[in-house]
Amino acid sequence: MPRLELTPNFTDPDAFYAALTEVHRERSEEASERINARLILLLANHVGDQRVLEEALAIAGQAVEPAPAQGSSAQQEQR
Repeated sequence: MPRLELTPNFTDPDAFYAALTEVHRERSEEASERINARLILLLANHVGDQRVLEEALAIAGQAVEPAPAQGSSAQQEQR
């Protein structure tokens, strides 16, 4: 069963980063979000394996800080 490749596997990471930032240059936030969504779907299609994709989603989801709930004690203290 394939596993998600987590070791660096870029042939030229700087060139990829430059191309990624260039495609977003002078785009609206909405256009950038659409580009990112299309890029995700294109790469997911290339990977193809549902288990690998789910592993990637799980890892990506762990890296995101949850948004504070409305009415949390921290927000109430600031008022």
